[in-house]
Amino acid sequence: MPEPGSAEFNQSVDRRNDLVVSDLGVTEVVSALARRVRHAEVTPEAARRVQHALVVGLDDGVYQRVELTPGVHRQAEHFLSSLTETPLRAADALHLALATSARAASLASFDRRLSAAARALGLATYPARVGSPP
Repeated sequence: MPEPGSAEFNQSVDRRNDLVVSDLGVTEVVSALARRVRHAEVTPEAARRVQHALVVGLDDGVYQRVELTPGVHRQAEHFLSSLTETPLRAADALHLALATSARAASLASFDRRLSAAARALGLATYPARVGSPP
């Protein structure tokens, strides 16, 4: 779905072979798609196609898969406690912990708070400008 910054995001990930994705990320995308289906912004068929493509990409090794582990949870808890300038939700802290556990250099997010926290940790963020937090 087009969003402010989605063209920049698409351009930044096009033809990359070093993308890191977690099952948490897939679940969040499916949640966003389900919300758009409920609001009749996307068809159920289109949502299923996107979900299928993401899952197949994970299963086929198109993306590097990063897993939630106890260590990732502990790192997320550390971020929740220490990044006091940017209030994080648990899922946002988990995304940051997944990125840092994969030694990612950047993070893609359309959430302003998550992007700010990622920048505070020294990660580049894409797209450069994002809207309000959901």
